[in-house]
Amino acid sequence: MAAPRDVVSVPAKFDGVRDLWSPRIVAEFNGLHVKLARGKGEFVWHTHEETDEVFLVHRGSVNIQMRDRPSVKLAAGDLYVVPAGVEHRPVVADECELVLIEPASTLNTGDAATAAGEVWI
Repeated sequence: MAAPRDVVSVPAKFDGVRDLWSPRIVAEFNGLHVKLARGKGEFVWHTHEETDEVFLVHRGSVNIQMRDRPSVKLAAGDLYVVPAGVEHRPVVADECELVLIEPASTLNTGDAATAAGEVWI
């Protein structure tokens, strides 16, 4: 776990993220976790009923599909907030690196039954 004043090298931390769609926590502040994830292919449809979810693309690109609104395409450097209660799934053609910011209690698949355990790197 990073101490409150530790510098986190995002590129170096991504070297420790190997599994696809398995976010790793790199920082915590104000009850929020900053997570790094590698993505490729389609992730599971899911909803976070009580919280928004921030997606920031570090490398590559991602298409955030949503059932009740148009998809959002993000390139490196783009940020998007999926509103609470919106069913969504990220879809990635070529492997990408994502920074996620969400409450510490949020599981990566929200209401879906495939949530991964939370791991610090």
